[in-house]
Amino acid sequence: MSLKPGFSRFFEADPGRLHFAAHSHHPWPDVSFDGHQRAWLDATRLADDKWGPVFGELIPGVAGRIARLIGVEGPESIAFGPNTHSFLLRLFSCFEPPVRILSTDGEFHSFVRQTRRWEEAGLAVVDRVPVEPFETFAERFTAEARSGSHDLVYLSQVFFDSGFVVPGLDRIVSAVPDPTTFVVIDGYHGFMAVPFDLGAVQDRAFYIAGGYKYAMSGEGVCFMHCPPGFGPRPVDTGWYAGFGQLEGGVDRVAYGTDGSRFLGATFDPSGLYRMDAVLGWLETEGVGPAEIAAHVGSLQQQFLDSGVAPGELLPPLPHRRGSFLTFRTGHAGDLYRRLHEQGVVTDYRRDRLRIGFGVYHDQADVDRLVRVLAEL
Repeated sequence: MSLKPGFSRFFEADPGRLHFAAHSHHPWPDVSFDGHQRAWLDATRLADDKWGPVFGELIPGVAGRIARLIGVEGPESIAFGPNTHSFLLRLFSCFEPPVRILSTDGEFHSFVRQTRRWEEAGLAVVDRVPVEPFETFAERFTAEARSGSHDLVYLSQVFFDSGFVVPGLDRIVSAVPDPTTFVVIDGYHGFMAVPFDLGAVQDRAFYIAGGYKYAMSGEGVCFMHCPPGFGPRPVDTGWYAGFGQLEGGVDRVAYGTDGSRFLGATFDPSGLYRMDAVLGWLETEGVGPAEIAAHVGSLQQQFLDSGVAPGELLPPLPHRRGSFLTFRTGHAGDLYRRLHEQGVVTDYRRDRLRIGFGVYHDQADVDRLVRVLAEL
């Protein structure tokens, strides 16, 4: 399977570029241009009246697509926001500080920076479980979660700096003994990259992801599945959280009782148009996370079989990994720059070179990547 023909605008923009950073800024398929254009045309045609179709048709439609992809019962639990950081702040506002947080040493930059700043300000106490050794991570994290001494448990589905897929997420979620503890799964490197069904824990765990990476929809369109009953009245709130079925009173700020309780304020809806177009296109093509993972996995194996691995593979085989290969090497930055000079886009984090594979790649692309690496 290759959906390369659906990315003609991307390839025409820079025919010599070989994009192997599908774990970062993913190429946008042609249909995303159509969606973006539709957002502009609706704004000029409807002006302020555009918000009726946005909230009445577009948001329920996109939320429904997401709900089916992650295995939750309906679209009502899905809230949208411009970035995952806004959701983190809203979740944090549901607690009285200092907030006791359990997480890992492998979370993404925005979470790490914010939690460290909360610690500096005396607003949070954070316990971080090391991701490595990978073999024992799930067991070690589950043991910490079972202690029941935290207000918020936060971990990635797929770690951004290794591609390691956490096994047994359902068991980890179920191990948290306090029914009032928030459990948050950061799914940004898992959504549309690896098959995943939240159904068994949909009433217990939040799930956060967005469109910038594997959903191929660009910036400004993130979402959060919100289990019922958790955080009914976030202190950090925007006026959109007061739409829909409300719970409150004359003397209290009213909130929606579904996922809308975590909404913010006025936003740019163009990302929703792009995501609707892209996810709709994938549905039409009969391509979901399972098909994407199978295609990417075959290309990753082709690369590994070439024998040009530029460092130590993380996590080591046979661990599951996401849509990118991570190699630990003291030359990660140098390799990234030298590859970039040859028109090959990858990226690196500290001593780790990341090479991402996507639905727009085929075997010839991997062959070309191997040739360039062999020459270097």
